[in-house]
Amino acid sequence: MAEEANITRVNLADRSYDIQIGSGNLGSLSPFLQSRCSSNHAVLITDTHVDPLYADKLGDQLAEHQWEVHVLVVDAGELSKCAEVASDLWETMLEEGTDRQSIVVAVGGGVVGDLAGYVAATFTRGLGFFQVPTTLLAQVDSSVGGKVGINLPGAKNMVGAFWQPLGVLIDVDVLATLPEREYRAGLGEVVKYGVILDADFFAYLEQNTGAINAHDGPTLTHIVERCCRLKADVVEQDERETTGLRAVLNYGHTFAHAFEAAGNYGELLHGEAVSIGMMCAARLAERMGRVDRSFVDRQLALLESLSLPVATPNYDGEELLALMHRDKKVDDGQIRFVLPDRLGHVELVKEVRVEDVLASLEA
Repeated sequence: MAEEANITRVNLADRSYDIQIGSGNLGSLSPFLQSRCSSNHAVLITDTHVDPLYADKLGDQLAEHQWEVHVLVVDAGELSKCAEVASDLWETMLEEGTDRQSIVVAVGGGVVGDLAGYVAATFTRGLGFFQVPTTLLAQVDSSVGGKVGINLPGAKNMVGAFWQPLGVLIDVDVLATLPEREYRAGLGEVVKYGVILDADFFAYLEQNTGAINAHDGPTLTHIVERCCRLKADVVEQDERETTGLRAVLNYGHTFAHAFEAAGNYGELLHGEAVSIGMMCAARLAERMGRVDRSFVDRQLALLESLSLPVATPNYDGEELLALMHRDKKVDDGQIRFVLPDRLGHVELVKEVRVEDVLASLEA
């Protein structure tokens, strides 16, 4: 039995939309879509892990409500977030009669959401798009805000668009089927929100590590709602990253994306890389006199209590630096880092010394 869902509104003028957060509300996908678009053709894009768990059943649910449905399945994992897979999806959609009245529904984690969103943004120059995130990381972060895209072999998320969804439906019950490693990875992004925007939320996480580690439903619902609200607040003020405000969401990500690329997107999950990257960023901030050691230790303690990795992988420092220079935050040849000056507040910082960056890789 579904509990009454909470609605978090993202206010973006004519691109505004609702994030519906609930428990057991996956069964109401059809009315959720029908109240927000006039289409009767849905292309569900999912992956090989999520299809047998949820996407196939959601396709059946929509068909029972007189939708024409096509379920397209890609291989699970970051390697599917590429131009070749996007092209395959475009071709299949064309063959199956997808047109400008069709909608795309992403059912899966961050990879599926980014890939499906990019396909939606580009097919016939833009289709209506919905997110049904099934991982914690996607629920608290990647499904909200309209950033969609694919990777190039040497640079993550380098090709993409800003394409806001028409709605996001989040059912925290689906997290029960999430592999433990994926669940932990999502917690990396959760901790990030506390560090960058909300010291009280960080303290809440510290005080509730037992419930979080036990996958407690009400605790998870609160966490997802708070993260979505925090991200929505930032997106509303800087939708397309023109003022620099939205860049704060990339705390730890300059390091993280380099780690992911160095491992060919196969060794670390995104949230794991973010956890390690946040520790590097905290040490960098300490070296620059922005925070003291107690900040670094407090962040470390929370990440470790949630069983997140914190040790830097054994990659070559110069190679990591070269990868960081491909980061989208590079400005006039300078790598810019999102760094804290206190808990709950970060800034975009340039003129960072190379030797400090290299030293921050080491605990």
